[in-house]
Amino acid sequence: MPSLHQQQQCLALLLILAVSGCIQSTAPSPVEKPAAIAAKTDKSGKFAVIISTLNNPWFVVLAEATKARSNELGHEATVFDSQNDPGLETSHFENALAAGYDAILFNPTDCDASIANVRRAKEKGVPVFCIDREINTEDAALSQIVSSNFEGSATLAEYFVKIVGEDGNYAELMGLLGDNNTRSRSEGFHSVVDKHPGLKMAAQQCADFDRAKALEVMESILQAEDNLDAIFCANDAMAMGAYQAILSAGKQDQIKVFGFDGADDVVESIRAGKIVATAMQFPKRMARQGAEFADEYLKGRREFPQRMAVPVELVTAENVDKYADYGAKEEARTNE
Repeated sequence: MPSLHQQQQCLALLLILAVSGCIQSTAPSPVEKPAAIAAKTDKSGKFAVIISTLNNPWFVVLAEATKARSNELGHEATVFDSQNDPGLETSHFENALAAGYDAILFNPTDCDASIANVRRAKEKGVPVFCIDREINTEDAALSQIVSSNFEGSATLAEYFVKIVGEDGNYAELMGLLGDNNTRSRSEGFHSVVDKHPGLKMAAQQCADFDRAKALEVMESILQAEDNLDAIFCANDAMAMGAYQAILSAGKQDQIKVFGFDGADDVVESIRAGKIVATAMQFPKRMARQGAEFADEYLKGRREFPQRMAVPVELVTAENVDKYADYGAKEEARTNE
């Protein structure tokens, strides 16, 4: 039988081994740390996609592409339609913040009125990424991804002068007054056209980027102006509405129509010789970038470009075969 001293030594040894085992079982091993970090990095989130209106095919494409890319990255995405109503937009923000969304991909209704919503999200620690439309501040959204509207309209205006000539009468249909895209496209257009005093603007009216309203506005313009040679529309929905009014008036051979967006129906109308040209935006590119920024934010990135401009391309009868619905055919084949 072991002596009392030997028994005490055995008990001490067992105690040391037990304590050592506890320490080893609770302390993370070096190989466990990367796995824990990866679990945080691969976190899936909930994205709110708040769109100005789904009553326009262009914004439907923007919303669907944003949701699709978010899903591809492993996140849940819900689309909210503000119906061009700042009050409804505010309700969407309140609901998104209350529901615990991790990021907001935002297409504003108004460059000024929407600022308060973005700031409210920032105060709650929820990042906002603006897509296609911007707000008039640089201290609220983490990034604003927009088209090069001024440059695109200026390029379109150069082609406008080439086709219409340096003398003639034209009309302009503008978008929403509270949208910076309206201002940028009009200013870009006039930065070129106004250099030619022989080109006279006979009418300039807002049709809110809406096809049905553009039809009505164009009908009124045609009643007041009999000698129009061309019309510049700040988006393709209005271009189609204007063309419908011109066709009904039997003046499709007299009045040349120019749009802005790259909508499929306008691309096809250019191919058919009905509409002269448009400026191709790339909503799917902007949508993807916004979703990818939100994904990167969840993975720890905090620095983003405040403003990212996506180039716009001129689409005419000469190059229309290169383009598809809201993008280049090459991109469509590769799912952009």
